Amino acid sequence: MSEFGPPKFIIGDEVLNIDKDAQDHRTKKQRLEDEGRKMIIVGICAMSKKSRSKPMREILTRLERFEYIVTEIFEEDVILQEPVENWPLCDCLISFFSKGFPLEKAVAYAELRKPYVINDLQKQFGLQDRRFVYKVLRDEGIGLPRYAVLDRDPDNPNDSDLIEADDAVEVNGHGFQKPFVEKPVSAEDHNIYIYYPMSAGGGSQRLFRKIGSRSSVYSPESRVRKQGSYIYEEFMPTDGTDVKVYTVGPDYAHAEARKSPALDGKVERDSEGKEVRYPVILNNIEKLIARKVSLAFKQTVCGFDLLRANGRSYVCDVNGFSFVKNSQKYYDDCAKILGNLIMRELAPHYDIPWNIPSVEEEVPYVPTTSGTMMELRCVIGVMRHGDRTPKQKLKMEVRNPKFFKLFAKYNGYKYGKIKLKRPTQLQEVLDVARYLLSELESQDGIREIEEKKCKLEQLKTVLEMYGHFSGINRKVQLKYQPTGRPRHSSSEDDVNVEPSLLLILKWGGELTPAGRVQAEELGRAFRCIYPGGQGEYAGFPGCGLLRLHSTYRHDLKIYASDEGRVQMTAAAFTKGMLALEGELTPILVQMVKSAHTNGLLDFDKDSSSVQAKVKQRLCELLGQDRDFSEVDIEKLAPTGAKSLVDSMDLIGNPVIKCQVVAELIKYLIKQIKMRLEDPAYKDTKLYHNESLELMLKRWCKLDKDFKMKNGQFDITKIPDIYDCIKYDCLHNSELQLNRTEELYECAQELADVIIPQEYGLTGQEKLEIGAGICLPLLRKIRSDLQRNLDDETVHRLNPKYSHNVLSPGRHVRTRLYFTSESHIHSLLNCLRLGGLCNEDDEQWKRAMEYLGAVKELNYMTQIVIMLYEDPNKDPASEERFHVELHFSPGAKGYGDDESYPSGSGYRPASSKEEQVSETSFDISPSSDSFSLLSREAEDCSQDLPTLSDLARYKTRLSGSQGSLFSKELLNAYSSSLPDLKTVEGIHRNYSYGVLPDLCLQIPGMDTYTMVPSIRPLETLHNSLSLRQVDEFLQKLTDGRPNQALTSPRCSKEMLLTYTPKRITPSPFSLPLRTEEGQFYRSSNPASNSSSTMHSPSNSMNTVDDYLSSFEAASNSAETPLDTPTLLSSLDGVEVFEESPESVSKPKVTDSF
Repeated sequence: MSEFGPPKFIIGDEVLNIDKDAQDHRTKKQRLEDEGRKMIIVGICAMSKKSRSKPMREILTRLERFEYIVTEIFEEDVILQEPVENWPLCDCLISFFSKGFPLEKAVAYAELRKPYVINDLQKQFGLQDRRFVYKVLRDEGIGLPRYAVLDRDPDNPNDSDLIEADDAVEVNGHGFQKPFVEKPVSAEDHNIYIYYPMSAGGGSQRLFRKIGSRSSVYSPESRVRKQGSYIYEEFMPTDGTDVKVYTVGPDYAHAEARKSPALDGKVERDSEGKEVRYPVILNNIEKLIARKVSLAFKQTVCGFDLLRANGRSYVCDVNGFSFVKNSQKYYDDCAKILGNLIMRELAPHYDIPWNIPSVEEEVPYVPTTSGTMMELRCVIGVMRHGDRTPKQKLKMEVRNPKFFKLFAKYNGYKYGKIKLKRPTQLQEVLDVARYLLSELESQDGIREIEEKKCKLEQLKTVLEMYGHFSGINRKVQLKYQPTGRPRHSSSEDDVNVEPSLLLILKWGGELTPAGRVQAEELGRAFRCIYPGGQGEYAGFPGCGLLRLHSTYRHDLKIYASDEGRVQMTAAAFTKGMLALEGELTPILVQMVKSAHTNGLLDFDKDSSSVQAKVKQRLCELLGQDRDFSEVDIEKLAPTGAKSLVDSMDLIGNPVIKCQVVAELIKYLIKQIKMRLEDPAYKDTKLYHNESLELMLKRWCKLDKDFKMKNGQFDITKIPDIYDCIKYDCLHNSELQLNRTEELYECAQELADVIIPQEYGLTGQEKLEIGAGICLPLLRKIRSDLQRNLDDETVHRLNPKYSHNVLSPGRHVRTRLYFTSESHIHSLLNCLRLGGLCNEDDEQWKRAMEYLGAVKELNYMTQIVIMLYEDPNKDPASEERFHVELHFSPGAKGYGDDESYPSGSGYRPASSKEEQVSETSFDISPSSDSFSLLSREAEDCSQDLPTLSDLARYKTRLSGSQGSLFSKELLNAYSSSLPDLKTVEGIHRNYSYGVLPDLCLQIPGMDTYTMVPSIRPLETLHNSLSLRQVDEFLQKLTDGRPNQALTSPRCSKEMLLTYTPKRITPSPFSLPLRTEEGQFYRSSNPASNSSSTMHSPSNSMNTVDDYLSSFEAASNSAETPLDTPTLLSSLDGVEVFEESPESVSKPKVTDSF
């Protein structure tokens, strides 16, 4: 042991003085030389921009605190101009490639001087070629996206094995459906393109090395590059986040999350101009990946990119030598590991005493919350799409062989029907229509075809709209009819019984610009239901949802049905919610998941027998030519909903009301024809580029379909009539058509009865139909609530490195489901009639009265479930988890009056004596939280806080660190949330429920953009227990909806244990079997770490059996359960749970 004692290592966060450190360095080196003591010289051989960067200086300064280590930076001029024989001598070499660096000379120097090399130099040649990188990753068994390599001859680039289609490419026999990624084989070329499918808008996102605040731009170009060699790989849906991993040796990895450059191309930077990143925790599988990468490429200090998608982790790039840009803790760790590594390797050769230090144990981090506050754990939102164009439909019977050929081409005979949506498919239908019309013109037509000439012309016109097939705005269905068109009466003896096809063309129903604005502004407002959502208004910029999400503590998944308007609504909402920029296409592809699996948000099945009978009875009751009687009201509205009874009173005689509607439609058509003949209206383009001719056809078709040949009215067309007149009143008012408001009111009165009653007349029918439509969604909601009981690390920060985040232990799960009106009606019926609460629950009674008075579930209707946790309560207590249920009827209609029903905001679940007597505020900077405590229940019209109020109450802090939601709020009233206003071009970061004085108060419509404002979010119940909700959902999802009409009295007693059984969000029950000695793979939902575990006596079939049964049951082309997760519940029963990040993927053969 030397007189200086054992080697010392000091860590700390003090500010470094570079000049002083350099002087200390010279003094230290001179002192060791004067004393004749050994020293280890660590040479830094790299370009000056890298070797003298702040991270490098930070690490080298710490490295010099090892007593025997001295660092030597090679000057750039010496590296570039001097031969290697003249380079400084060193014992250990840290050298790495960057642009302009002579890597060959570094290799020659290492061979000449034989230093201990930290990062292998020969491997760095390979790191410059993505083909080499991917091969090494594949050989090491490291997960990476499915890929194929296209090598082009520079002298003959057209001679390549590449086949390009509209929405796919085939490379060397391997197919890739869009979206896919195109990467240059050179790792130094950062021009990476992501190509999007036509259904999402087409085009491509072009990534490049960061320039200022941009890292990518959107381009309408959809064709792949024809020059150069590329790697084509499957696009991985990462929900807009990338993870950068930095290794220091095989046993250390630091990970940081950042916004994906492919999302909107905007680089988030901090005050120092550095890209904003947040440290995250790696799971066990990811730590193993980091170890493999470091060893496989022989790079001690190494960075690589990790993609988390579909419950797995994939490596998509390996960068070689990389440092974390700004982390004192990382600098400490990196210097310590490198110093120990160098000393362990070289100290014995220089006879330097060195004891290998013991490895510190990692202290587990436990989030701490205390006080009377509850922590928001989960937000589940089910929302209807935004404002759309009227949906339209054309039906025609076809027998031409060309249609049968098309039907057979797409395997129609196997299922009896096909759906054509792709551009190439629609083009084929258009070609057939053009051919038949040309035949009619050249041969004067065949009688059978001549009768359908008008429909063929309409088919051609609709398919030629817009000049392209981009987006999901039209689709054609063909249904096989073995005996031709069904007879409608016994007199139709001469009906052709030969096989035919029923062609159904659907168009319209597109999200309008107003709908996009609605969705985006609602997304902005939706942030504020999260703690700290007031952001800058609360005096804490960066708090709230945006900070929660950007700091990787927010587990967000967004699902949408396969309808284009629904998917675009979800993308626009996401854009507003996460403050993204740019086009919707990249957001749609990366953030919105297809949820068509098992009918989660789509209902493609034919109407159930119950619903068919309901519609038949509805037609009979509304076909009576007399005023509604009390008996009729009891039959038509047995639930006694106020909105139904009021609408029936306004209707009076339904037949007369239908006659009025028919006359008004004819009068409207007459006016449109006059506008067409008026030169002042020549070439008039209506809203969303609709022409007067198309508007006329739209109304003429409704006029023809509404009043049938027998003189009766088809009331199933009332929703379409109401749809059209509402659209024209909102968006085409500049035509100044007379009596449109009268038509709107008459159609609305009928629609307010017909639309909700199509989902059942009696409570029992509503529940049965609703549960049938929403069963997969109800199971998924139950699964979402249960997953919050699991310990997740995927969406948690690493608190050891998160000194700038006030509450790193917080994590919130958000699941948003965007769907159509049918699912909203069905889900709301289940909640109302499923027996969620007792009949004597006063708060629930008031909520049911409010829902019964709501006439319409308009665009952007929201049903929101929020789960809170009180960590101070016993885990076995029913009071630990708390559930709130909220609802908004969506956008205001045309000319809504002030008498429209509204709720009372937050309502008390307990007695008046427990209410809060005055307004108080809880603003806790230590917890990123802001809670509003309201006044007495009697004062429901109170003014909510202004900026001055917030400033005044800023110092009145209550609660403790980690608190999120005041318990007292659960027992207090507050005013209804403010109406959502939209002003185009102005980003309003106002609160959803706070600061209404900052919002423009204009009833019904926004003056600037004529976008309907959205009604406030109201609380239906604020004191539900998790057990209560879970048992309610279990009744509905176990196939016993009939038993759900009654609810047992909710017990408030403390439970010994309560752990709801895990469920499977799929429409069928999984088989269970008892078999001893079976072993299954177990995986935590937050990670992919597997372990072997013994199956209990109550177990299920193997993974293969489960997948087989799933494929047989779903008969779907989508594969969301390719990585099913086997979870072990606390009651000893194991069942499968759907992969949390399921997303539809094309089935294609792996390239390797």
